[in-house]
Amino acid sequence: MAFEIGKMLRATRSVKRGLGSIRQDLNVSIKNGALIEIKGVQELELVAKVIELEVQRQTILLQIRDELRTRSLKPTDFTDSFVDLTEQLSSSQSKIIQSAVKNGEAVLGTRLAGFKGLLKRELMPGIRLGTELAKRAVFWGRVGGIFHSDELPGYGITESEVEAIYRRLECGPSDSFVLVADSKENVLDGLKAVVERAKEALTGVPEETRTANPDGTTQYMRPRPGPARMYPETDVPPVQISPERIKRIADNLPRMPEEVAKELGSKYDVGPKLASELVNSDYLGTFEHIVTSTKGVSPSFVATVLTGSLRNLEREKIPIENVTDSHLREIFNLVGEDKTAKESVIDIIKWVSSNPNAPARDALGKLNLEMLTQEQLSEIISKILESNRSLVNENRAKALGKMMNLVMAEVRGRANPKLVTELLRTRLEQLKG
Repeated sequence: MAFEIGKMLRATRSVKRGLGSIRQDLNVSIKNGALIEIKGVQELELVAKVIELEVQRQTILLQIRDELRTRSLKPTDFTDSFVDLTEQLSSSQSKIIQSAVKNGEAVLGTRLAGFKGLLKRELMPGIRLGTELAKRAVFWGRVGGIFHSDELPGYGITESEVEAIYRRLECGPSDSFVLVADSKENVLDGLKAVVERAKEALTGVPEETRTANPDGTTQYMRPRPGPARMYPETDVPPVQISPERIKRIADNLPRMPEEVAKELGSKYDVGPKLASELVNSDYLGTFEHIVTSTKGVSPSFVATVLTGSLRNLEREKIPIENVTDSHLREIFNLVGEDKTAKESVIDIIKWVSSNPNAPARDALGKLNLEMLTQEQLSEIISKILESNRSLVNENRAKALGKMMNLVMAEVRGRANPKLVTELLRTRLEQLKG
């Protein structure tokens, strides 16, 4: 559905494109789980992964619930009984605790009955149950984070300090603890949020609003709105649309992507799959400008670069957002004018992405991608043939292919392969004669 909506919006040619210009919000729930609202999925390709990881998170939370029940825990086992550990940890080597003590702040801890080993349980890649508690503390307590016993010793807190905290908080063999260091008010609010989240673990999955991360994981954003929230949006006045306006809109609807793709295929001899990818990309206008203003460049080659090649470069973390339409038009003009070979296009795009303020033609000199003259090419071919005379003699029938590989390894990006083939074939015929 999100893809179809996106296609309709793109068909208008009147919407902004690019990261941040549109987002998807998702509601995800599973049997015995809870309704989770996920905000801000900015890439359509990420929707399935976000859903998959949220299902995984809820499933594991239900497993944790069941495990807590086998430990006979109940909500009354968790209280807002916090112990001041500031003096006990005043000499700790933890930088966070040192900073809190130096600034006259507090270090408080609380016991989490029956939680030993569960706070390190991974819910999603890089997100553990302890992370869930920490996000609550950050939101409600305005603190930087928490320490919990499943990740200690560590962060400057020694094993002997951990053992002392266990004793001070009267932890049993199956208990965990959480520490927070900040101003007294923030610490109290943060620990109260931690205890509340621990209680929620007894019932499974708490309803909440989460925000999507770029890797498909999510994190706590805020509580879900309650029944007091009003719909429709009261700040927006109702608008009455006349039948005449509806007819005017209907008579001027834009062509849908499928129709545009079909026209591209017949007009520029571009395959159906490639045409569809082009229509659904950010580069349809760029493509049409290039193929109508640049001679000697195949439309299919242009379309392939603007879709698959740029997408691959983005996956390689190349900052293609720095490559403008003007850059792309200039790059293909360089190919059309025989200033460089089409094999050089990707290397030039990479260079431009790191040098966005320079013209694309500067890449030719920087990367040694200027086209060789026919004389220079002939000289290179002669040298390679001379150096591989025995290989030519031993492979008379297959000499052209073998020598072509050697020559192209030397001149790729600086010579037209068709011209290389012609010159190489002529020189081999001369050697045979």
